[in-house]
Amino acid sequence: MGVPGATRPAAARGESGRLRPFGSVVVVVGVIAVAVTVAWYVMPKATPDRPAPAASVPSVPSVTVEPAIVREVTRTVVYELTGGDVAHNLTYVATGGDLEQQAEVRLPWSVTVRRKAPSEQPVFSSLVAQSAGALLCRIRVDGHVVAEKSVAGEGRQLSCSA
Repeated sequence: MGVPGATRPAAARGESGRLRPFGSVVVVVGVIAVAVTVAWYVMPKATPDRPAPAASVPSVPSVTVEPAIVREVTRTVVYELTGGDVAHNLTYVATGGDLEQQAEVRLPWSVTVRRKAPSEQPVFSSLVAQSAGALLCRIRVDGHVVAEKSVAGEGRQLSCSA
């Protein structure tokens, strides 16, 4: 037979007793009850004469953007090319911004185009040609010379833009 009392009781060994899990449940239920009670008193309530407040959502200011009014004007562009007898591979910006090309032109040569553009912006104009001698180009917009350039020598490329 063994010696009675040789083993220590569970409480003496530091192990939890049978009531310990029940105590944890009581504590958890108590904490939940306190949280519900605090929420009940803190949260606003609806009454017949006062509706429940809406969730607070920061308002975003309304911004109305007016479309910019761009006034278009029609500009008159005159391209002029002078020099020897002929120029080759002539390219210029025509009406509507399209490129116009001619393989060979007799000099002196000029063309007038009308281009629409916003009133506060200059109209882009460009002329390119290959020389068969000396070449001089001039671009006028609404009567004002905006570009002028010259080259000398066979096969040289002349580029004039504004």
